[in-house]
Amino acid sequence: MELFRLNEVTFSFPDADQNVLQDISLTVHEGEFVVIGGGSGSGKTTLLKLLKKELAPTGNLKGSIQFKGKQIQDWEERTLIEQVGYVFQDPDNQIVMDEVMQEIVFGLENLGYSNFEMRKRVAEMAHFFGVEDLLMEKPSELSGGQKQLLNLLSVLLMKPRVLLLDEPTSQLDPVAAKELILMLERLNKETGMTIVLVEHRLEELYAMADRVVFIEQGRLLYNGSSRQVIDEIYQDQAIRLFPYLPAFARLYMEFESQPLRESIPLTVKECKQWLGGDETVGGNAANLHEEREDRPVLLEMEDVHYQYKKKASFVLKNFQLTIRKGDFFALVGGNGSGKTTALRASIGGVKPQRGKISYGGRDIRKMKDSEWHGKIAYLPQNPRTYFVHQTIEDEMIRIGDRLHLSDTKMRMDKLLDAFGISHLRSRHPYDCSGGEMQKAALACILMGQPEMLFIDEPTKGMDPISKQQLGELLTQLQRQGLTIFMVTHDIGFAAQYAKRCAMMFDGEIAADGTPHELFKGNYFYTTAINRATRETKQPEVLTYEEAVGSWSVHATI
Repeated sequence: MELFRLNEVTFSFPDADQNVLQDISLTVHEGEFVVIGGGSGSGKTTLLKLLKKELAPTGNLKGSIQFKGKQIQDWEERTLIEQVGYVFQDPDNQIVMDEVMQEIVFGLENLGYSNFEMRKRVAEMAHFFGVEDLLMEKPSELSGGQKQLLNLLSVLLMKPRVLLLDEPTSQLDPVAAKELILMLERLNKETGMTIVLVEHRLEELYAMADRVVFIEQGRLLYNGSSRQVIDEIYQDQAIRLFPYLPAFARLYMEFESQPLRESIPLTVKECKQWLGGDETVGGNAANLHEEREDRPVLLEMEDVHYQYKKKASFVLKNFQLTIRKGDFFALVGGNGSGKTTALRASIGGVKPQRGKISYGGRDIRKMKDSEWHGKIAYLPQNPRTYFVHQTIEDEMIRIGDRLHLSDTKMRMDKLLDAFGISHLRSRHPYDCSGGEMQKAALACILMGQPEMLFIDEPTKGMDPISKQQLGELLTQLQRQGLTIFMVTHDIGFAAQYAKRCAMMFDGEIAADGTPHELFKGNYFYTTAINRATRETKQPEVLTYEEAVGSWSVHATI
């Protein structure tokens, strides 16, 4: 049975010169698991919101959208609220109450459900999600990943027939992201719920998707099964889309002399079977650890303890960290492990109950705001909080004025070009996609050419091409002397670009080393390609790029 049918849908925002979507024709059948991919700003989120009547953006819509054979605008509002669930990319946009329990029953209360029915649904879902200990907490005190799980729980309590999700794993650590994806697969297979998911982190989704859809510049490019789409992209030599494909498939298409569509590996198991087991050739890739203890210490945190409330558990305890000038340091760990708190403490955003934090050898508690001026830049997890002006260009000009820059326009043009967002300079930041907004915020904070950059989840909402551009830019800046402290859930990004990584556990750093030292051999805190290449006939690698560089003989496979 068809749930959604889109017929030649074209959409543009008011006063916009070009269409966000152009002649999209697409059907979604009941029980399908559909994954929609494409670059930032390609129209994916707009398409998803058009399927949710009450979230449909204002603009010029041509063509038709039907739900169960009836025009979507002709359906009763309550029916669509219950039957079509939606999980936002930014969880803060969806939360309206100041207590978790109030938040998750908000929708049910507004629809007039009985206390018995609400209690029954909450008990079932809270147990399934394992969030009983969070029910009395304030959403504002939850981590980004916990907020995302809260939103999903709130939507599922409505028992929707179809679930629409926009970048649901963008705020989740690797373990939580895997659990969420497996949960969605269970909902799809065990309840028959239809799932339409927009995502940039596609690695784990190809294997479970019934259909993969690619959109580029508002047009539907590919639509088919996972292996069909991968094969067609390679047959068309659509090189720009290769980074969107799973690393397993890219390795297979790169190294297999006669690739077959039906043999394209989509899982670790299938990739291992293709590579052949336990006869490693050439050993592991070289350890890239560099001893550069001669560099001066820029940031030092000693025996730091911090708790948000008295009598609450310490978020940071015995926390020790040293970052030297020129480091590209990445801090990883589970949701709620204290990564963001550690970053905020390092710039004076929160004041620890105990311990010492120094920057350039000086206690930060004794430093005046003017002494920080121009030395550091900080981008929080939610880039929306950064913008206060009407356009990206206005924002950058005001920064130039505040910092008394003599070359504001030159710096602005250079940064906008480097991030590939010159065409967005006159747009309001809130009218940009999540990835575009992230890039715009990064461009703004780099205007002052700081000596140290603090960034929290910088790749959130970014497509693979944008992440590659960001990684190359940060690497270039680091080589020029910029010191970087990055908090991230993106293990692939950290493995490829960071020079030093650390993992948090129970309020302190559990392990610290190079990406190879920290990530190789892990079950979850590693890359999919590392799990697939471990104990095979090829050298173990962390990234696709490392495999291409170190696997010299194609014929060995």
